[in-house]
Amino acid sequence: MFADAHCHLSFPDFDSDRKEVIGRLLEERVAVLIDPGTDAETSRRSIGLAREFDFIFANVGLHPHETNHPNDESVYEELARLALEPKVVAIGEIGLDYHYPGTDRQMQRDAFRRMLRLARDLDLPVVIHCREAWSDMFTILAEESHSGLRGSMHCFSGGIEEAERCIRIGLKLSIPGTVTYKKTNLPDVIRSVSLDDLLTETDAPYLSPVPFRGKRNEPAHVRFVTEAIAASLAIPLEKAAEGILRNTVELFRLPYCREPLTPCGS
Repeated sequence: MFADAHCHLSFPDFDSDRKEVIGRLLEERVAVLIDPGTDAETSRRSIGLAREFDFIFANVGLHPHETNHPNDESVYEELARLALEPKVVAIGEIGLDYHYPGTDRQMQRDAFRRMLRLARDLDLPVVIHCREAWSDMFTILAEESHSGLRGSMHCFSGGIEEAERCIRIGLKLSIPGTVTYKKTNLPDVIRSVSLDDLLTETDAPYLSPVPFRGKRNEPAHVRFVTEAIAASLAIPLEKAAEGILRNTVELFRLPYCREPLTPCGS
């Protein structure tokens, strides 16, 4: 069974055929899907979808792209309220993204700190987005660190050094479809760490793996990410899938039975 630790299935991109997409992911034996919010509205959508399906869980967060304008206190108050919903398993998608010009970096940093503190107060893991901001991200994580810090580095795009630093501070590496691209260092990163340090994700509708590159991504495609990890580690696909599913269940403290690793009551 497979796990998609980061999939925007609640986004409008799937409004026309969400039922069919869910059917395909079930056919591909995707046992767990986590749908992250990027602001208050999308967090509400994530929770709504998670309420409909036992195997779907939600994250609540404020994406760095959503911090480029002043956020009044009501936004943070609503996110804190939404984070108390039973199907919410993490604070995310949060973090830093310095890729685009005109980004208000200080506003991103302030929002990131607030979201990290919310996760600490609620004892929830974090799901972090980091693009072209590694130095500031590690600085903030060090300053906001606490004994219970845990989470995932969504759509990991760093090198071996960044991977080692993430793991040391309690973050797992969430590997997306880019692991299947020709120009990627992710196989080298994967070989430098343990299977216990890895998650799989699609980031659907984005970042489709080969052979679907250029088309809309969907959670059923997480199989191709897992296959690439298995090939990089030279282990059977079943072993990679089982280990990654277990990592996902344990990191996000999902209400799943341990032996066998299936939804409780199924």
